[in-house]
Formats: sequence, structure tokens, C-alpha cells
Amino acid sequence: MLTGVVVAAVLSTILTATWVTVGPLRAVPPTERHAPAAAAPPGPQWSTAWAAAPASGNRTGPPGHTIRNVVHTTIGGPSVRVRLTNRFGAGPVLFGHVTIAVSAHAGGRRDGSDDPSDGTAAPGTMRDVTFNGKTRVTVPAGADALSDPVALDVPVDTDLLISVWTPVRPPVSTYHVDSKDVSFVSPGPADAAADPSNVSFTGRTTSWFYITGVEVTGAAGTIVAFGDSITDGAATTRGLNQRWPDLLAARLAAAPEPDYGVANVGLGGNRLLLDARYPRTEIDSTAGRSGEARFAADVLERPGARTVIILIGINDIMQAPRQGDPAQIIAGLARLAARAKAQGLRVVGVTLMPFQGWGAWSPALDQLRGKVNEWIRAGGDGAFDAVADFDQAIRDPADPRKLRRDYDGGDHLHPNDAGMRALAGAIPLDKL
Repeated sequence: MLTGVVVAAVLSTILTATWVTVGPLRAVPPTERHAPAAAAPPGPQWSTAWAAAPASGNRTGPPGHTIRNVVHTTIGGPSVRVRLTNRFGAGPVLFGHVTIAVSAHAGGRRDGSDDPSDGTAAPGTMRDVTFNGKTRVTVPAGADALSDPVALDVPVDTDLLISVWTPVRPPVSTYHVDSKDVSFVSPGPADAAADPSNVSFTGRTTSWFYITGVEVTGAAGTIVAFGDSITDGAATTRGLNQRWPDLLAARLAAAPEPDYGVANVGLGGNRLLLDARYPRTEIDSTAGRSGEARFAADVLERPGARTVIILIGINDIMQAPRQGDPAQIIAGLARLAARAKAQGLRVVGVTLMPFQGWGAWSPALDQLRGKVNEWIRAGGDGAFDAVADFDQAIRDPADPRKLRRDYDGGDHLHPNDAGMRALAGAIPLDKL
């Protein structure tokens, strides 16, 4: 039997992450992390407006230059702070100058318009980012750094420019490989972080380097979307911000529910139970550490987090070495849910979607997926506060083992933009 997973028994397994606090960071109490459902409650002091899960260390990318990361907000506010990361570094990284600005171009917006950023800042919005009052900060390997608050009116649903200059070339730069957008690189060694123009930024990258979060004041809290390449938006149109977490933020903005931020911490190829590099630990992988290993840093420590939506496990089923026992995947999902609830978060479980046509598919693997989904649909033996049935929302009615053709991104596993809208529409807003 696959029922009867005892969620409470796994609370003692809660993992911790390594952090370096280099600014005046206030611990976020549980009452702020999980705001009550009553009308117009006071929001948390800080909410996450944008996030990315760092995956690995890049040895061939653009460290030692100025990188102008382009990110898109899900909420806004009058004060902002930035989280840098050296989580996968091989040694300390000196960040010599960090700036934040509103982009002169909004990027892909909820109304379907697209005004791509070109690296130019909106006039009057360029701000230095400081750490404990200083423009320089050294972050040890394996750690993150939180900036001081910056006075900047951050708009909703627009691009921000976060520029990072590393004056001493680090051997490894922590990054998120596929941003589904275009950021900019100033290839010379000089500091270009405060340049509001794009003249110096002649290089391009489709990855985010050294950044893992943007946080604002004045918002109602944050929903954290935790998952793999489907949450990361692998088959969505670059630059349009059509991942299901983006579209969930759009639904919230148009609904009576509070306008929560949505933090996307999906990682392509990510597994629930095993690190992506397993068992070849000498090989770097952009799919990151296991979902269980990264859950604390990517979810539990997100300021303003009140709900986590969990969509993970399909890579455990179809990647070698395959997990052939559905009870192991179920137990892993129950452990994540228990850790989130222990910190006062609500938990939404999400069913695993069909993938017939993908190279690894087999009837046996599909049956395994079905057993995991049976448990999720039933509420996970109490593990989940709500369920979003992504499987039902996107499968072909004529053959439930396949994605609907008009939702298929082309590889029979990853949804396209239309499929992402269907997924976002399957999430019960009143349960968030």
C-alpha cells in the first residue's frame, strides 16, 4: 500500500543552508512567513518579487567582468534589496560594485506586449547596492549575501537591471543556466555597473549570474514555485515571461486574492531524491542539488514566503538511475511538505504530467507516475493543503499518457506558452 506516509516523522530531518549576513538582516518570524487568511492582514516586512535557484558553478562563463542581469518583477514596492550568491563557488568572490535600476524597457508583460530590455536603465533609477554600508562585499564559497535596503520605487511586471562587477576574476561563478531571457556583459575588466547606458555591454548571455533574489517592501507575501524544468519554463518563448509562475502572478493580479509575489525556483533536470551529478560527483551539472537538499535555501528561507507549490519527481522516474519505487518518491514529497508546514507555510501538491513520446517513456514508468499521482490527488495523506492537478489540465483527452498537442512544446514533455497558461489556470487561488 502507498498510503499512510507519516508526515510528522520526518520533521527532524530539516536541513540548513550556509548563509553570510552582511547587511542588517532581520530574522523573518513565522507569523510573517505565513500570513493569516483574514481580510487585509498586515503583510510581511519583505516579500520576494523575483527569484532564481542557483544550480552550479560556471568555469567558462563571464566572471571577472560586469554582468547586467535582466530580471522581471511579479510585485513592486518602495524599497528593495538584492541577494547575491556564491553557493557553488570554489573560493571567496569579491563583488566590487553592485547596482540596481529599472530597465528603460519593460520586457515581456502580462498584457502580451513585449518591449525587450537592451541593457539601458530608465532615467534617474540607477542605484548603488550596499552591504553593511559598503559598496564592496566578499562572499565565501557556499554562501549568499543580503544587501542593505535600497530606496527605489520598483514597478510591478517590469524588467529590472542588476549589474554585478567582480574585479578579481573568480575561478567559478554561481549561476542559473537558462533564464529564458537575455542579459548583458561588459567584457572588459573595468567597472561598468553604474553606467546607465548599454554602450559597454556588448556581450550577451542567457544565464543569470550571482543573483538569487529581489525583495521589496509593502507587499502581501510570496508564493514559492518549486520544481524542475517545467517550472523553469524550458519550452516557453524567450523574453515573454510565459512560465506558469509568471502567469500565476498575472492571475493573482487580476483576482480578488492578494497580489502575492511569485518566486520561481525551478531547475531544469532537477531531481527530488538525488543530486543531478550523482553518482559522478566530479562532474558539474546545471540541474543542481536534489530537491530535498536545496529546499531550505530556495524555499524555506525566502522572505515573505507563505505558500509553496511543489512540482517535482518526474526526473526521478525517467532519469538514470531511475527510482522504480513510487513509495520513495511519495516519502520524499511528504518530507518536503512536512518541512514547509513546520515553518508555517501552506503546501500545494501538484500532479506529475504525462510524457509519452519523450525518449525515456515506457508503460512501466507511466504506471509509476500514476501511482504517485493517486497519492497526490488524495491530498498526500494530509501532506497538502490543496492540490493542483496539472496532469488533468494538460493531458490529451484521447490519450491521457500524452500532452495535448496544442500544449506540447515539441519534445512531448515540456509545455509551450499555451500549456503554461493551462497549468497556471489549474492552481486554486483561494488556497494560496
